[in-house]
Parts: sequence; structure tokens; C-alpha cells
Amino acid sequence: MRRKLIAGNWKMNGSLVANQDLIGAVGAGLPVAHCAVALCVPSPYLAQAQALLAGSGIDVGAQDLSCHESGAFTGEISAAMLREFGVRYAIVGHSERRQFHRESDAEVAQKAQRALAAGITPIVCIGETLAEREAGQTEAVVKRQLAAVIHTNGHCISEIVLAYEPVWAIGTGKTASPQQAQQVHAVLRSQLAAASEHADRIGILYGGSMNAVNAANLLGQPDIDGGLIGGASLKAADFLAIISAAA
Repeated sequence: MRRKLIAGNWKMNGSLVANQDLIGAVGAGLPVAHCAVALCVPSPYLAQAQALLAGSGIDVGAQDLSCHESGAFTGEISAAMLREFGVRYAIVGHSERRQFHRESDAEVAQKAQRALAAGITPIVCIGETLAEREAGQTEAVVKRQLAAVIHTNGHCISEIVLAYEPVWAIGTGKTASPQQAQQVHAVLRSQLAAASEHADRIGILYGGSMNAVNAANLLGQPDIDGGLIGGASLKAADFLAIISAAA
């Protein structure tokens, strides 16, 4: 049985003082019997998060990494650098990176490969825009995005975590219904099964405005193995409620 994972994505939020308060509150309220939990923090705060989360049962996550190992790539952060800060997970291919930084399917696949090579589990994000959904292209889009990752990573695909994040539901307050989300997750599970005999152990998270109110219904679906949480991860009570729903 796949263990559920709740990963918080702080995006470009936080401060040294606010981080200490938030991490302290989440750590103090963590249920005794909890699912896997990670906090993906902005890179300047990785050292602070590593220190504050030590021994807490919560893993440190990064929000991105470079598709290059090293070299003249000013501003980039390599997987090896992240590993030195105890990073366990790294988000790759988030819709905001695809949209604002023009990251291609191939680049996302390469980033996943770099993460795996460094012993970091990539949380690979895929999802369709509202226009693509309304045009009936959801399945084609997500299968194309996942196919690139499968092609580049081969048998190592069983070591990734996948996150379905309908772009139209990110930060908008809109959420795919549990049935809509499950339908896409089932498509992805089938595609993974065709690529790996270990597909049943690959976690597929839902990442479109999951919150304390809707988490239980979403997490109750057979192919939804956790959540990639944005805004709700910045509020300790809400994040803990989602963890409790998953646990």
C-alpha cells in the first residue's frame, strides 16, 4: 500500500522569523501517526529548514533545481548542492515554471533525471490549462508531459513522485472535483503501468488548491496518494488538518 505524502510548497513566501514560527507550529501539531510530510521552501531558507526540521519526521524539499550538474549557469542550483542541505524532495516542472520560465517537457524530464542521480526524489508536476481542458485535451496533455519523463528516465521512473496540478485550479480557489481528479490520476496510473512493473508504488499527488475542507474527499480517491499544497501550507492549522486527513 502506498504511503500518502503531503508536501507543502511555500512558493516565494517566508522570512526567517515567520519560517521559525510556522515550522515550530507544524512540528508541534504533527499527529503521532502521520503520513510522509515535506516542506518545499525557497532556496535561501534551506539551511534554516534543515536545522529546524532535524528529527521532526518532516523532510526538507526544494522548489526547483538545475538540469545541469555544474558550470557557468549563474543563479542555478544543482541537485548536488541541494543534497548537501539534506533535501529529500525537489519539485520539478511546476506549472509556474513551465509558464513563466518556458520550461519544456524535455527540460523537466532532465531535471527529474538530475534529482534521481543525486538521491533526491523529484515531485514531477504535470497538468492542463483551462483552455486545454475546455478543448477536451486534458488526457493528451498530461500523457505527453509524463511521456517525456518516462522516455528520459526509463526504469528509474518508479522512483519519482508525480503531481497532477490542473493549472486552472492553482491559487484560484477552484478545485477539480474528487471524480475529475481521480479520472486523470487513473489515466496516469495506467500510463505508468505500461512503463514500469513497479507502477503501483509510484505516488501520484493532487496539486490544485487542496485545502482543509476538501482534502478528505480528494484523498479518499483510490489513485490520489497525497497532495502538493500551496497556500494552505503557509497556515499551520490548515496544513495540519490536511496531514490528519491523509493519515
